[in-house]
Amino acid sequence: MLADPSAPVDPSAPVASAPSPWRFDFEAIGTRWQIETPQPLPPATRAAVLERVEAFDRDYSRFRPDSLVTALARGAGRVDFPADAAPLFELYDRLHAATDGAVDPLVGARLEQLGYDANYSLRASPAGESSIPDARARPTWPTTVTRTSASPGSGVTVSAPAGTVIDLGAAGKGYLVDLVASLLRGAGHTEYVVDGSGDLAHSGGTPVRVGLEHPLDPRKAIGVAEFAGLSLCASASNRRVWGEGLHHIVDPRTGSPAREVIATWVVASSTALADGLATALFFTGAHQLAKTFHFSYVRMYADGRAERSRDFPGELFA
Repeated sequence: MLADPSAPVDPSAPVASAPSPWRFDFEAIGTRWQIETPQPLPPATRAAVLERVEAFDRDYSRFRPDSLVTALARGAGRVDFPADAAPLFELYDRLHAATDGAVDPLVGARLEQLGYDANYSLRASPAGESSIPDARARPTWPTTVTRTSASPGSGVTVSAPAGTVIDLGAAGKGYLVDLVASLLRGAGHTEYVVDGSGDLAHSGGTPVRVGLEHPLDPRKAIGVAEFAGLSLCASASNRRVWGEGLHHIVDPRTGSPAREVIATWVVASSTALADGLATALFFTGAHQLAKTFHFSYVRMYADGRAERSRDFPGELFA
């Protein structure tokens, strides 16, 4: 085995298999980030990373009063998003279709009803005490939001009724990890690990090993993944919990948080894809997702069972 499954492990950080790299640690979008490189990042590159992350948060956060997402929710009607919105929105198109609507950015309104709102009230409103009465009448990504773009590579104009709350939590952080990785490559860095609090992008010839945190006991790991030149994302229902049965992974079709699955890990070619599929696996079978996407995965259930794809690059502990 690669590690002792009973030993404490930090599952959100790579397990070093080479001389200690240089690290750039910072806080962003409400969580901890870490970038590891063989050589220290120049001050200009660090500043560019922080600026890129801030711009993304300013555009897409539903927790900021000055964001484009908030402007749309407050009734702006039409909002011009930057060019980087196009690939992200298109990924949500594919995820929505592949999951029969289980991954939908318009889950934001339901999350607010359940208490996961911009004020972090963490208390369900009267409308959030039970599931959505008529799921057929709920707004959905394909039917409620209209998108137009002047040309490929240009910005995206989004139109939606007031009260439309877009939440990009399913794939947004992974997409931001990809944007930061792209910035590093543009600055000439070919070896790195970008870790957005468990959403990892790796580049380089030396594989990285990552512990898979046990969702019921963060001191332990249920296994280890080892990969190179790919991305890994984890999602768990124990990460943002604020009440009995209330957490951030919600099925928009029913309005209820996930119950059967409690943790997922996905390895894919991009961090955005791995992030989105890690959420999708809470509600959709891997065989169905495999019709559209190429990935490998581990999934853990509330009864303690764990499953993995045959090609998952790692191992599970007995």
